[in-house]
Amino acid sequence: MARNPHPLHILFFPHLAHGHLIPMIDMARLFARQPGVKSTIVTTQLNASPFFQTIENERKSGFQIDIQVIKFPYQEAGLPEGYENVSSRYSQQMGIDFLKALSLLRQPLERVVRECRPDCLVADQSFPWVTQVANNLGVPRLAFPPTSNFAMCVFNSLYRNQPRQYVTSDYEPFVVPDIPDKITMIGQQQPDELRDRLDEEMKKFMDEALESDVNCYGVVMNSFKELEPAYVEHYRKVMGRKTWNIGPLSLCNKDKKDKLQRGNEASIDVNDCLTWLDSKEPNSVLYVCFGTSCWFSAAQLNEIAKGLEESGQDFIWVVREVDVGKEEEWLPEGFEERVKGKGLIIRGWAPQVLILEHEAVGGFMSHLGWNSTLESITYGVAMITWPLSNEQFYNEKLVTEVLRVGVAVGVEEWCDWMEEHKFLVRKESIAMAVRKLMEGEEAEERRERAGKLKEMARRAVEGGSSECDLKDLLDGLRSVTVRKKYDNFGNI
Repeated sequence: MARNPHPLHILFFPHLAHGHLIPMIDMARLFARQPGVKSTIVTTQLNASPFFQTIENERKSGFQIDIQVIKFPYQEAGLPEGYENVSSRYSQQMGIDFLKALSLLRQPLERVVRECRPDCLVADQSFPWVTQVANNLGVPRLAFPPTSNFAMCVFNSLYRNQPRQYVTSDYEPFVVPDIPDKITMIGQQQPDELRDRLDEEMKKFMDEALESDVNCYGVVMNSFKELEPAYVEHYRKVMGRKTWNIGPLSLCNKDKKDKLQRGNEASIDVNDCLTWLDSKEPNSVLYVCFGTSCWFSAAQLNEIAKGLEESGQDFIWVVREVDVGKEEEWLPEGFEERVKGKGLIIRGWAPQVLILEHEAVGGFMSHLGWNSTLESITYGVAMITWPLSNEQFYNEKLVTEVLRVGVAVGVEEWCDWMEEHKFLVRKESIAMAVRKLMEGEEAEERRERAGKLKEMARRAVEGGSSECDLKDLLDGLRSVTVRKKYDNFGNI
């Protein structure tokens, strides 16, 4: 495969969390597949290891892509060896120490940038200090917030305008000001930074993060224009961000091997899983998964089990191994025997994309992390929304009120990602939401809307808006590179 002798070299620096790593690895692969582009991913050993085979497969296909491993500063941050990812369970103190460790990655990243001399540095929005590093070294920095334009617009409005100060309690509704749709929320659905729970150091971090987005070269989004056109426009013109929407990034995984290896090794024989799905009618199976960083009590898992059984629907339920503990504490007695043939439990990591794209899957009960939300949209699957933390309550509003492809289970209390969620959703509410999503005329209409979004997503990456935004971004970076060489050397 012919290559430009001087490719556009782009460095990728993901946050150390599965929900951030997976889309950025996909992005690095997508960039490397473009003519004359080279990608290098910078991360730590334990976070790199699940992706080594995927990157090797890309290299064997003739693409220029690599992983540069840097050391994680365990000792300096006071952490035990092995804690390199936020998906591991931490005490509150370990969470604070982990954030300290992330700040200590500045020097090793700067060293890699000096050695590699890339033409661009794509870094997770969680690292606002990267903008200063990039500016000091004369490298354009792209910020990557792994969420929706909608969520970014809502958060910015709430952070800047503080409408919660005009209501008398955390349960009194208020309207999110200055955004394209009328969206009503309550204080209980907001993260700590919007509920007067930030110390001065964390508030400074938030201000720096928002300022960093404005001062960097631009923002790259895992979304597509047709999904949220008013908010793509709002983010660009009203908030003043230079953005490129190049998603859905999951669609860079073309074959079964790509989809199977994405993120981690599956905890179930994939052929067994797909054979089970093949035995089901189209749109008859509910997929249940709450991501890698959500903490449920045994009591809540027990209610989910009872709700799934009461709904009468076929289901695949993914339960994190760390949540399982003793089976008798979270599963009703005799549950698996009673749902045999109707329910499949996966303990650990699931091949999510392979499951969602199967025609038997007609619904997804999700925590509304953006990866899961966008993947559900990408494969035309309507959702039961069960937000827990981060920006997930904003994504719920997008899914249920703007796109109208979701049914809310009724959670109204934001919870820190490091804490076990205390709000107990009862089996009756779960069963009701499942039946509403999967059965009846409204369910068919919702599924039809989801199917249209699926087609939009594919068109966006196959010659449409996302492919155009990617080309525009790369052309702009090449222009910057040419100007920099001209400024430095007087000619090309």
